Amino acid sequence: MKKSLALLAAIVCFAACKKEITPLELPVSSFIEPIEIPRVEFGFTFNDFDVVQDTIRKGDSFGQLLFNNNLSYSEIANITAAVKDSFDLRKLDLNPYTILKSKDSLNKPQVFIYQPNRIDYVVVDFRDTIVAQRKSKPVTIVKNTASGVINSTLSETIEEQGLSYNIANDLSSIYAWTIDFFKLQKGDRFKIVYTEKYIDDTTYVGIDQIKSSYFEHNNKPFYAFQFVADTINNIPDYFDEEAKTLRKAFLKAPLKFSTRISSRFTRRRFHPVQRRWKAHKGTDYAAQRGTPIISTANGTVTKSGYTRGNGNYVKIRHNATYSTQYLHMSKRKSKVGEFVKQGEVIGYVGSTGLASGPHVCYRFWKNGRQVDPYKQKLPEAKPMDPNMVPVYLEFIKNPKRELDNISFQETNL
Repeated sequence: MKKSLALLAAIVCFAACKKEITPLELPVSSFIEPIEIPRVEFGFTFNDFDVVQDTIRKGDSFGQLLFNNNLSYSEIANITAAVKDSFDLRKLDLNPYTILKSKDSLNKPQVFIYQPNRIDYVVVDFRDTIVAQRKSKPVTIVKNTASGVINSTLSETIEEQGLSYNIANDLSSIYAWTIDFFKLQKGDRFKIVYTEKYIDDTTYVGIDQIKSSYFEHNNKPFYAFQFVADTINNIPDYFDEEAKTLRKAFLKAPLKFSTRISSRFTRRRFHPVQRRWKAHKGTDYAAQRGTPIISTANGTVTKSGYTRGNGNYVKIRHNATYSTQYLHMSKRKSKVGEFVKQGEVIGYVGSTGLASGPHVCYRFWKNGRQVDPYKQKLPEAKPMDPNMVPVYLEFIKNPKRELDNISFQETNL
């Protein structure tokens, strides 16, 4: 009996205690509301606007984009006129854009942002005074190294290594005067020191530039070091380990890349269209239709037209000694009298005229006579100032040591 009374007393005490520790009920207003994290892009706090982000499509225009977002044509005309000297809003490519709209009942556009690439952008702000500004995102430059052994083509080797295609393009530009990339051999190899660009230290946006490189072709080494020898114009160029410029007056070929040389300069060739034997006083480079054709040297366009045999063609006079001609273009880009620079696009590969497939026939004149450019000793560009040579040789000591210490990365087949 005593045990039962004790147990009952304990239960009563526990219930009383439990009631006393009931949690305190707090008013609703005391709860903490979630904090909105500011989203800042292009220098604007996006939380303060209604944001429209998209990519310009074929047929879109600045006017139509803004009109579709509650801006009148008269307001659009005023904006376009106000910024025409700093940025032409009528010429927008198929790139991303952002419209920042007010959050009030009118919900009208206040800022237009256009991104021609991943780094640069244009801000057209028409909230108060109308102004257009060109800006760039902060970019971090990171140095890296790479190497490879060629088993097929340079571009394929670069791709197999998981590297940017732009490296192949840059290497072909650096060695365009010294290495014929249409004659690369299996076993040729390269090493490079290059820089890459990152936005916010994380977003990769591409190759910056090649700082130094080593290319071994036919067991012959070719070094290249970037250096500013022209201190007046402050333009960097590439020189070898002896301070000799890699640049020559003429490029090796009128294309940066090609499937193959389909026909060489010869006094006797069976013409695939005319079906007869005749001289072929040019070098044919097979390539995909639309591939850019570049001028192999500075010069003035003397002919730009069409003939039944040549198709669309361009001829350039480089000086009193040399001229070049480019045949069978799908489209010509240069006009008679125009001065073109070495490496400038003058047309596009096609098969116009007497051509059995897409290619460019490259013809070369010396003193008015057609010759094989690959059998000519062509002039070099202006050499480095002798006073700069000791400075350069001291400058390249560490870059050369860095290149020499890079091991070759074999490509897995």
